Amino acid sequence: MIDNKIKILIADDDEDIREILDILLKAEGFITVMAVDGRQAIEYTDETVDLIILDVAMPEKNGFQSCMEIRKKSIAPILFLTAKSMESDKVIGFSAGADDYIIKPFSNAELIFRIKALLRRCYQYQPLIKEKSSVYKINNIVLDEITKNVTVDNKPITLTPIEFDILKLMMKYPNKVFSVQNLYESIWSQDYSYLDNNTIVVHISNLRKKIERDTKNPITIKSMWGRGYYVGESNKTL
Repeated sequence: MIDNKIKILIADDDEDIREILDILLKAEGFITVMAVDGRQAIEYTDETVDLIILDVAMPEKNGFQSCMEIRKKSIAPILFLTAKSMESDKVIGFSAGADDYIIKPFSNAELIFRIKALLRRCYQYQPLIKEKSSVYKINNIVLDEITKNVTVDNKPITLTPIEFDILKLMMKYPNKVFSVQNLYESIWSQDYSYLDNNTIVVHISNLRKKIERDTKNPITIKSMWGRGYYVGESNKTL
């Protein structure tokens, strides 16, 4: 963030799309930086970039490859903007570390809504001065709602904004079973459809890889067959 202004990186090999997004986002008061391919997107991502819009079909490195590389150095929210509408493409995108996905052609209003929703998750509740901490601890995991820090076995881990929100929601309400629909509508603030099921499954899988010692036998994020997911103490059952 530069002088309290949000900086958004746009990566798309279509000059017309870049120009449209540039005009649209600047009209909303955002700072923009342009990348013409996946390699530039990776190069231009630094600590000043607050949100990244990635096209999938780009030269040099495609959006999925770029997303995985970017995730190694940034937790800024990533929004895929693409003509690919297959459910499998969405799963690949979320597995690569994306936070949201919007299909071309898109409406300007929907795009701005999605961008602002992602930014709210990341920045709205981060005060400059920490006045009060809301800390949740379950098993070997500690989550600080204010600082957005998460530790596992006293070691800090890096979560994407969506991963953090899912974990926070479930840690706030331990042993409460959240259906896939509950989680999707709570985190994305959008109506759920059965096509969104894989979105949650992928994010839960990614979370488990980061916080569980054994993903095949998770002790914190547990599944209840036919009902959903819950966070529970390792020595407790429902």
